[in-house]
Amino acid sequence: MATSIPPLSVRAMLSVRKWYYNLSGFNKLGLMYDDTIYEDTDVKEALRRLPETAYNDRIFRIKRALDLSMKQQILPKEQWTKFEEDFRYLTPYVTEVIRERKEREEWMKK
Repeated sequence: MATSIPPLSVRAMLSVRKWYYNLSGFNKLGLMYDDTIYEDTDVKEALRRLPETAYNDRIFRIKRALDLSMKQQILPKEQWTKFEEDFRYLTPYVTEVIRERKEREEWMKK
């Protein structure tokens, strides 16, 4: 059984995404992408719905990043958040909160 190799365009796009991810710099502080989302009312509600362990992990990463930033330091390279390990832990909750809010707004219009 032969494994399929992604087309060149897919590999190129993945390379660009990895390059941009590393360029952003938050991973050098141990943060994940969802740690950098602006906390508006929808995001605050999504954070409230996070499991306690995920919330505590987020708080730890943010506090560590603030401490490193204050000291003008970054983590050792082996501790950086890798592109392949970063996952959107908060995004599904935010999407759900926004969907519920829009549904509620539609209901109130009636």
